[in-house]
Amino acid sequence: MELQTIISFLAASVLLTISPGPDIIYVLMQSITFGKKYGIATAFGLVLGIIIHTSLIAFGVSAIIQNSPKVFFSIKLLGAIYLLYLAYKVYKSSSIINLDDNSVPKKTVLELVKQGFIMNVLNPKVTIFFLAFFPVFIDVSKEKTTLQIYILGFLFMAQAFVIFSLLAIITDKSTVFLRTNKRFSSVLKWTQIIVFVLIALFIAVE
Repeated sequence: MELQTIISFLAASVLLTISPGPDIIYVLMQSITFGKKYGIATAFGLVLGIIIHTSLIAFGVSAIIQNSPKVFFSIKLLGAIYLLYLAYKVYKSSSIINLDDNSVPKKTVLELVKQGFIMNVLNPKVTIFFLAFFPVFIDVSKEKTTLQIYILGFLFMAQAFVIFSLLAIITDKSTVFLRTNKRFSSVLKWTQIIVFVLIALFIAVE
C-alpha cells in the first residue's frame, strides 16, 4: 500500500471521526457527566467493535473484487450517494443535543468498554458506512485486498481512539462551556453535513 494512499485515508478518516455522530456524542456525554476516564473507556470499547466490521468488509469486498470489478465500481458509486443521503438526514434533523447528566447512567470502566463494543458491533450502519468508504482506497491492481482492508481498518481504529481520547480529555476540562454554549449543537450538526458531502465528492471523483 502506497504512502500517498495511507495519508489520504488518514486525512479522510480524521474528518469522519470528528464528524459528530452517535458514537462521538456518547463519548462526550460520558466525559461531561463523569470525567475523562469514563469517556476514554467508552472510546476504547467503540474502537474495538471496528474489528468486527472490518472483517466483514475485508472478506466481502475481496470476493466482489475478484468476481466483478464493475460491481466493485457500483459499490463505490452507491457509497457516495449513501453519504449524501446521510448529509441530507442530518440537515433535516434537529440540532439539539441532550447533554443532561440524568440521561447517562453511571457504569464501571469495564462496563463502558463492553457497552461501547456492543453498541458498535450491533450497529449495521457502521458496516454499510465502511462498505461505502473503504473501497476507494483499495488498489485493485494489487493482490492481497483483504490485507489492504485490515491495514485500513487498524489505521482507522488507531486514529479514532486517539481523537476520541483527546476529546474526552478536552471535554472533561470544558464541561461548563459545553453546557452553556448555545451554538455548540448547531456547529456539530453543520460540521457533520460538510464532512459527509466532502467525502462523498471525493469517492465520486476518485
